Parts: sequence; C-alpha cells; structure tokens
Amino acid sequence: MDAVRLIAATRQALALSADVSEILAEAWQAQAIAAAVGSHLAISGPPAVRSEALGLSEVGGRAGGSRNHALRAGAVRAARLSVIEDPRRTLDDLGALLGEAGVALVGVAVTAEDETLYWQCMEAIDAADESGDRIASILRTLSMRERGSLA
Repeated sequence: MDAVRLIAATRQALALSADVSEILAEAWQAQAIAAAVGSHLAISGPPAVRSEALGLSEVGGRAGGSRNHALRAGAVRAARLSVIEDPRRTLDDLGALLGEAGVALVGVAVTAEDETLYWQCMEAIDAADESGDRIASILRTLSMRERGSLA
C-alpha cells in the first residue's frame, strides 16, 4: 500500500478514536508508520536523505515500547507499506499525522489519573516530536537536492 494512503487511514482512525486505548493505539500506529517510512527511505530513498531516514526509523522503533497498544487495535498498519510514490507528500502527511497524534496524547496525559499512563504519553509525545524533527530535516535535504545544492 502506498504510504500516503496508509497515513490517511491512520489519520482517520485517530480522528475517530473515542477512548484512551484507541488514541494510544493510533499514536503507536503512527510511530510504526514513521519507522516503516524511515526504513523504506533509508534503503531506497535518495542517497542524501538515507542517514536521516535511518534516524527516523530508529526513533519510530524506539517508540514501539508500547507496541501492545497498536496490537490491541489489530495488525500494525505499517506492515502494509509497500511503496512511497511521493516522498515529499508522504513526509508532509506523516508530519501532520504525528502532530495530530501528539495533540491527542497531550489530551490523554492531562486527564490521566494513572502515573504510568501519563509517562507513556510523555514518551510517545517525545517520540512524535523527535520524529517530526527528523522529517523536517529530510524535507530540507530534499529541497536542497531539488535546487541542485546536493548531488
């Protein structure tokens, strides 16, 4: 499945999440997609972005500490990633998804009565933020490459 479609499906699922467990599951789905996109670009993306893409993959993988949340929601959607047709759009959409997941997680964290849940949210927010930084860096590199600044 194309990454853009996969991200759109996850954005919709996140928007329709009705309770804490669904929000957590979709936030972890988003990180799994970030890891898969990073891996794909690290292997087959432009050489100039491969290092930063590997970093995106690693951040997404580290965020998998609560992969059980994603698994409770069903199969990890990222496993269906087969192609990235448009890297720039994929990264833009992924950044938006991670931002939306971060906002949803803040909502869960501020109402969390359980300290463990609060810290899980903080970890996920940090991972989404770091993934967003990696995405921004990859997009800058792609822009420089398109302008001819990089080979």
